[in-house]
Amino acid sequence: MSKSVEEEESASARYPTATTVRDFHANVAAVRARIAAAAERAGRDAASVRLLPVSKTVPTDRVRVAIEAGLRVLGENKVQEAVRKHRETGDLDVSWAIIGHLQTNKARDVAAFAHEFQALDRLRVAEALDRRLQAAGRSLDVFVQVNTSAEDSKFGMPPEELSAFLKVMPVYSSLRVRGLMTLAILTPDEARVRGCFRVLRELRDRARADAPDLIGDGELSMGMSGDYEIAVEEGATCVRVGQAIFGARALPDSYYWPEG
Repeated sequence: MSKSVEEEESASARYPTATTVRDFHANVAAVRARIAAAAERAGRDAASVRLLPVSKTVPTDRVRVAIEAGLRVLGENKVQEAVRKHRETGDLDVSWAIIGHLQTNKARDVAAFAHEFQALDRLRVAEALDRRLQAAGRSLDVFVQVNTSAEDSKFGMPPEELSAFLKVMPVYSSLRVRGLMTLAILTPDEARVRGCFRVLRELRDRARADAPDLIGDGELSMGMSGDYEIAVEEGATCVRVGQAIFGARALPDSYYWPEG
């Protein structure tokens, strides 16, 4: 059996596919229970952790069932996929968060409908979004993405550039910085994963001490299906969970990682 097949079968067993409202209720309840347990281990209130379901690669018919089950804010990595699903669910009560890398030529799409944007890592993108939002008379909550794993393949700015970036952000008045976001390294080594999350928390704490007005609520968006419990233990206020809610994807994580 090839490694990819083994990974796929393992993911399918770990992440049961949700196709009915009852399935979604069960999967979400299981995730929330794990969040609560992780929060308790860290001496935190589980209510301080926001669960953002991520519908990446999930067909719209199943997304509609998820919305029926009560998921009212969904995350998408790719703007084109988010635009399509936004259009195909326009009759339903749902908001969309863009959590993946954004090219400046897609800023108009994000400015038109997104509830929040969690992958801001360049001033060119901030400028493009602000210009489009100003024209639309809208504002947008944003998270600044930081590359805490130091991997060349990852999007996000180097940690040492964050302070200067935050100081410039007030120029873009339609963008409301709410906090920071990161992707941990993909590895079974828990210590290395935990280290990525600690770096983001320390950056947030330093920003709060130096210029609290620039970091908004100081949220920390970190943790996905494979590592959100560690993220909660390290201070996450938002976890982006896809497979553990919707079910295993058709291809293993190694195919999708990194998102870029």
